[in-house]
Amino acid sequence: MQDRNNTIGGWALFSGIVALGLGSLSAHYFLADKAERPEKMGYEIEGVVSSEGGAAAAEEGIEARLAKGDPAKGEAAFKKCQSCHTANQGGANGIGPNLFATVGEAIAQGKAGFAFSDDLKAKGGKWDWASLDTWLKNPKAFAAGTKMTFAGLADPMDRANVILYLNKQGSNLPLPAVPAAPAGGAAAAGAAPAGIDAALAAADPKKGEASFKKCQSCHTINAGGANGIGPNLNGIAGDKVAEGRGGFAFSDDLKAKGGTWDAATLDAWLKAPKAFAAGTKMTFAGLADQQERANVIAYLNSQGGKLTLPAAGAAVAEPAKK
Repeated sequence: MQDRNNTIGGWALFSGIVALGLGSLSAHYFLADKAERPEKMGYEIEGVVSSEGGAAAAEEGIEARLAKGDPAKGEAAFKKCQSCHTANQGGANGIGPNLFATVGEAIAQGKAGFAFSDDLKAKGGKWDWASLDTWLKNPKAFAAGTKMTFAGLADPMDRANVILYLNKQGSNLPLPAVPAAPAGGAAAAGAAPAGIDAALAAADPKKGEASFKKCQSCHTINAGGANGIGPNLNGIAGDKVAEGRGGFAFSDDLKAKGGTWDAATLDAWLKAPKAFAAGTKMTFAGLADQQERANVIAYLNSQGGKLTLPAAGAAVAEPAKK
């Protein structure tokens, strides 16, 4: 009996050795000379940006892309949109609105009564070149609550071409001038963006008022308005940081900041409240777009503020060289 058990154990051990050997041989066969990591992993998916390979190169401005774009290519790219949109004059709304004469039109208005999302209606302003470019790049980033399910067009020239095609569908607006290159050629890589003063010189309080609708669940802004989840903001521009406001209970971290709500401070706060004061009670993530922040600051200043903001079109002085 013991001899039988030994025989069974021997065969089992032998089978395991054979399986191990075959596994090693197959690995060597299939890997062959492929010991190195493949240059490209898997398959590329259109419209998805890889997380590998470092930061993406800075995009060329929409004006320059429009100048060299091709509306015929835009028409071809627009075929991706035709399951939801028409673009012909008098075309019916579908899952999305008819897009005839959309370029230059008010955002989320008209379109034969199409039911736009509240988030898109709150954006205000017009479908100008820049806003269309931002929308087509990532609709959810432009208006988080949009009903638009399309992920966006990652390629900057695809977006410019589509905008050119849409412009020919009833808008026919003249293309914007391409900004002159900075003195001494193209700007150096990694150069700091224009300061808040430059954005304020082009700010639009009306657009700021539209953006402020995102804040109205927590803040009032009318003179004498009551505090809510957040303080009343009438006259906040130029006021002391975390003081007054009818005795509102500010966080210790915000009170520790001191100073006044000047333009630069408001810009830093609106960009990322938690980065400005880690212990703040403010749950709003912030406004990533500097021009949108400038518009909001201009609107806040128009509501009892005390700041003197740069005039529209005013040149912004360069910082003194050391």
